[in-house]
Amino acid sequence: MENTASYTSTRKRTFNLIITAMLIALVFVATLMLNIRLPFASNGGLVHLGTAMLFLASILFGPKKGAMAGAVGMALFDLVSGWTLWAPFTFIARGLQGYIVGRFAWANGRKGNSIVFNTIGIILGLPVMLAVYYVCEGILYGNWYAPLASIPGNLLQNAVGIVIALPVAAILKRIKFFEKM
Repeated sequence: MENTASYTSTRKRTFNLIITAMLIALVFVATLMLNIRLPFASNGGLVHLGTAMLFLASILFGPKKGAMAGAVGMALFDLVSGWTLWAPFTFIARGLQGYIVGRFAWANGRKGNSIVFNTIGIILGLPVMLAVYYVCEGILYGNWYAPLASIPGNLLQNAVGIVIALPVAAILKRIKFFEKM
């Protein structure tokens, strides 16, 4: 019996590792391949589909996988796309955002099945992400006014993510694979 339990545990850990790696890859690719640079200001940022993938990962798989997907996937994007300085800040901002979304979506056994709590999680994760980027930009730019220019872009990016992620999550939750999660 002990060997069977050990095998099952190892198999489950391997499966979770594979799912997490795939989610990181999805966030990275969606950020890299599907983005539009905003003309608001030099630090106006990007609108990309990585945010929608972060929300989907958090809603469908919970806070830990959502945090890892957002943190690692978007930080990798920063490292390979010329935004290298931002990678550590992105790791923190997007990791926290993914965790908060997943935490609310999965609270009290909901497992991402409530569009209301999924939406609340997204709304509560947004100011945390904005605050982390604001503080980091304030430190980097040496003033607290310059970071204001990136807020509209971040809001737009998150709005696009919400519009895509919530209906897609509702559809995916009907698939047997996600019903078991």
